[in-house]
Amino acid sequence: MLFSWGNCVFPLTRSDSHDIAIGMMNLIQIQRRLAQLQRQLLELGPLHPGSISEQYNVCGQPGCRCKDPKHPQKHGPYYQLSFTWQGKSSTRFLRPEQVEPMRQKVTNYKRLRELMNEWVSLGVELERAERARAKQQDGD
Repeated sequence: MLFSWGNCVFPLTRSDSHDIAIGMMNLIQIQRRLAQLQRQLLELGPLHPGSISEQYNVCGQPGCRCKDPKHPQKHGPYYQLSFTWQGKSSTRFLRPEQVEPMRQKVTNYKRLRELMNEWVSLGVELERAERARAKQQDGD
């Protein structure tokens, strides 16, 4: 993501860019960005919190390939979804066909959080800009 100021262009990460840019926006720019965020939120699709990890296990069967003294081969991969929702931690195993759709849901959820954080930051900045404008109009 790039941020421009005057004739200069600065590369920024997504998480840092909105903090810098928001402080320099006027009311119209903030309102336009809020409208963009709302459209992006509507396009997200299915959501799920958490992260997906790949697990490999060793069984208890003597003589199994996972117990080979020279070249043990663990069983797996098994995919595990871990998440916390409403204060409760949960873990679920995923079937191979469930992994990619769940990855997309987890990615969508992370994007939702980013968009919501930016929306809140913009709301705070909008309120500050409106107060400054009202104060300026009262002083005129």
